[in-house]
Amino acid sequence: MKKILAIGLSLLVSVSAWAGEKKAPAAPGMDKAMMQKMVQASIQKFKINDDVSVEDAIDSMMLRANNLNFKLVADLPLSEQVKAMGEKANYMRILAFCDALIAKKMVEHDITFAGFLPCRIAVLKDSKGQGWIVTMNMDMMVQGVDLPKDLQPLALKVRDTIYSIVDAGVNGDL
Repeated sequence: MKKILAIGLSLLVSVSAWAGEKKAPAAPGMDKAMMQKMVQASIQKFKINDDVSVEDAIDSMMLRANNLNFKLVADLPLSEQVKAMGEKANYMRILAFCDALIAKKMVEHDITFAGFLPCRIAVLKDSKGQGWIVTMNMDMMVQGVDLPKDLQPLALKVRDTIYSIVDAGVNGDL
């Protein structure tokens, strides 16, 4: 199972490389339906509580990240960019958080981790105006690779921190 997850995670990282090709080469033993299931399993979606605005969710996440010493390393207001290009867009903003020292250690162990850096959390509104937070399934990152004993607690710290940041956003915990 771990090998399948590791192959799947590697495939997810490689998808962007395949984007320029007319047809992505099939992975051995994996059909399109299996790859689609893996992509869906690699993402988690959280409904923002109805009494929490997307702006409050973002403020809450930034505060929680700061309290947990995870740095905001990127803030991409994608819906603003789309609007600047003359198109309508539902709210969509991507926040990226990182602990640079943990990231360094993980990438030194296996460069595959570089494809997951920094940890991204998307905040968006769907077509009905419902706020959502979307991020990577951190358990796949933790359990999908064999880590040496010294890196296991660091991977768990990243997982727990990202989920705590998401939880703050979902609940508007300022």
